[in-house]
Amino acid sequence: MAVELCLLLLVFCGSTISEVQPIYKPPPGTLDFGFVPAKTYDTGAYHEPGPIGVLFKIVRAYLYLVQPNSFPQDLVRKLAQQKFGNAQGDYQKPENVVLTLQAIYYEIGFIVSAALGFVFILLLPLVGLCFCMCRCCDNCGGEMHQRQKKNADCQRSCFATFLFVASLIISVGVLCAYAANQHLTNQVRGAKKLVNSNFKDLKIFLNDTPAQIDYLVSQYNTTKDKALSDLNNVGPLLGSRVQEQLGKEVRPALDAALTMAGAIRETREALENVSVSVEVLQEGTERLHANLTDVKMHLSNTLNDSACSATQAASTCNIIRNSLNQLNINANFSGLPGVSSQLAKVNDVLKIDLSSLVQKGYAAFNDTPDLVVNQTRNILSDIKNVLESIGSNITTFAKTLPVQKILADLTMYLTQSEAYVQDYFPVVEQYDFYRWLGCLILCCMVVLILIFYCLGLLCGTCGYDKHASPTTRGCISNTGGNFLMAGVGFSFLFSWVLMTVVVLTFVTGGNVEKLVCEPFEDKTLFKVLDTPYLLNQHWKNYLSGILFKNPNINLTFENVYSDCKENKGIYTSLHLEHLFNINEFLNISMYTEDVALKIEHIQINLSKIILLDEIGKENLLNFSSSGIEGINFAAYLAEINKSVTKVDLLSFANDLEARADQLPKGALENALKGHANNIRMIHNQQVIPLEQAMSTLNQSIRLLKRTSSELMVKVKNVISAVNAAQLLINNNASLVIVQETKKYMDTIVGYFEQYIEWVKESIAMEVAACKPIANVIDTAVDIFLCSYITDSVNTFWFGLGGSSIFLIPAIIFAVKLSKYYRRMDTEDVYDDSVEQW
Repeated sequence: MAVELCLLLLVFCGSTISEVQPIYKPPPGTLDFGFVPAKTYDTGAYHEPGPIGVLFKIVRAYLYLVQPNSFPQDLVRKLAQQKFGNAQGDYQKPENVVLTLQAIYYEIGFIVSAALGFVFILLLPLVGLCFCMCRCCDNCGGEMHQRQKKNADCQRSCFATFLFVASLIISVGVLCAYAANQHLTNQVRGAKKLVNSNFKDLKIFLNDTPAQIDYLVSQYNTTKDKALSDLNNVGPLLGSRVQEQLGKEVRPALDAALTMAGAIRETREALENVSVSVEVLQEGTERLHANLTDVKMHLSNTLNDSACSATQAASTCNIIRNSLNQLNINANFSGLPGVSSQLAKVNDVLKIDLSSLVQKGYAAFNDTPDLVVNQTRNILSDIKNVLESIGSNITTFAKTLPVQKILADLTMYLTQSEAYVQDYFPVVEQYDFYRWLGCLILCCMVVLILIFYCLGLLCGTCGYDKHASPTTRGCISNTGGNFLMAGVGFSFLFSWVLMTVVVLTFVTGGNVEKLVCEPFEDKTLFKVLDTPYLLNQHWKNYLSGILFKNPNINLTFENVYSDCKENKGIYTSLHLEHLFNINEFLNISMYTEDVALKIEHIQINLSKIILLDEIGKENLLNFSSSGIEGINFAAYLAEINKSVTKVDLLSFANDLEARADQLPKGALENALKGHANNIRMIHNQQVIPLEQAMSTLNQSIRLLKRTSSELMVKVKNVISAVNAAQLLINNNASLVIVQETKKYMDTIVGYFEQYIEWVKESIAMEVAACKPIANVIDTAVDIFLCSYITDSVNTFWFGLGGSSIFLIPAIIFAVKLSKYYRRMDTEDVYDDSVEQW
């Protein structure tokens, strides 16, 4: 009943689950719902026995020798399903006879061991009685006469050694039995703390579950806030998506138009550079030609000097005179055509700012998010109302659940159970004290026997005089023999009592270990309990029949225990969907469908967006007809590719100066060097500026050539791209809007699906985690029954049984040894004459 009431708490979780099957599910932004609040359970359902665990392992190894067979699942099932004794002759049925034989075969180790124990119980008192009567008749060693033997000392030593070893083994057995007895008492005394820990965990289990459920419900606000945030940002989200899709066509078209606007400006700059550069080159080359002519004339006059007629200078002067023809201009820019008409047309084109027109197109296209916001205000308001209604319904439904009443009933039941345990725990401790006292008395019986044997060995060994005759033995030696016989007597008196206790505890504890503890550890016991129709012949699954009144549900003890052991939620562990179908309590899919329907009705009109008006297009066409393609680029390039002068003036000046150095020192040498310096000055002041102007002209001409190449085709392509993008916005944008609206809708719905999946996972793994239930089972079976009781009981009978068995050889050796310690009434007498003979 407690479990069923506890499960009712999870009805509250049902208000948060629904099933939605979207056609398209994009990966929405991940929501952070945080962690379900949960406290740590204190109970550690594991017992470490400590040093005595070695004895427990030894006993289990012995039980394996007695019963090496594995757990008989099929046999237990068949025996549980059979009903013996209901009708006369049931035991004679063949199937029942077979089952009985199988059970005997499985228990053969215990049966044989118990049979030997019963033989011990029956025979040892009988043997003791016969032995006593026999000794009373002066037989069986009762005659106080000892025959002299040559190996008497050796026999006495052997008997004493064997008795000592047997006593030592008996002592070890008693110590094991005492340790097991004390261990069980200690564990029972400390069990109260473990019991309280389990009750504490169960209270945490009950008290935390409502808070966890409230947390699940409250996290709907996270979903709602995220959805509202996306709805409030419909412009940046939906508008940006639409803009991104349309931008694949629009932006390249506008970029091309903007590039063409830049090309127009570059064309004007290039035409201006051409016009200026040509004018500079024409003027510069004329001035350079005049200066070079002047230099040649002065050089010629210098070379006509009489100094050049000398033998040493004649050859050098002739060489210089022959090179004067190289001092002349090479490029002629005076015949190049002008570009003033093209420049004028381009300037007319630039009177209209095409870049500004294109930027207006960019601005209009970038206003798409604002258009989306303005055109979706009414629909978004309706969607927000739907979201608020979902939260209101969840809150309303949560208030209708009788959570507090269920919690109160469960808490009262748990409190009563805890009070019952607390009230009866002193009774358990009292009965355990009686058990401990009884086991201690049994151990004391063996200890009493050991005391007599030890005193007998001590007195006999210390008081024995090998020179004394059997009739003259000392009092101490005689007392030792009497102690040994007293130990024998008590052995006959107590042994059958000891063995009776050993047999009963052996059969009980051994079978509990083999039939309960071992199969519980490997979960075989649960498989037996899960056998269909075993616990109830009308129910296929007993657990589901108890919980759900439906035995056809596949709910097994093994799965429930394993799930709770892994600390899964009780909803998953007990398959509570069969009792509380949480999908039926509140179907959020109807709300998400309403949200999706409203989002699908969003209609956005982008026809007001103008990428490039007719003025801009006409401007582009005017640029294409500006005539730059009619420029004679070949004539320009032909002159540009020439050098300014026929010879490099610096090289010529250096060569002239070098030849002047070959002449004799004098006025001729100095005059030639002066001309060389003059040529260098002309190069620096006139040739270098002309070369820079030629470089500028070269770059501008090549730019104009590239721009003019298929200019009409390029312009038409730009206009066609702009027209196509405009057509897409005017006619086909609705398709893009529908697609992106659907993705936007799936993103919003995806938040609800994330919330649903998170709730399902939380209920399955975190809400009402049933670890305390598994801990209660482990505490009751694995710790209390197996670790505390069974292991201790098995170790007790193991030690006590070993001591009892070794009482038999101890009796034999004590009887034999006492003959050597006790004072005899008669002894063997030998005749001296016979001896001498």
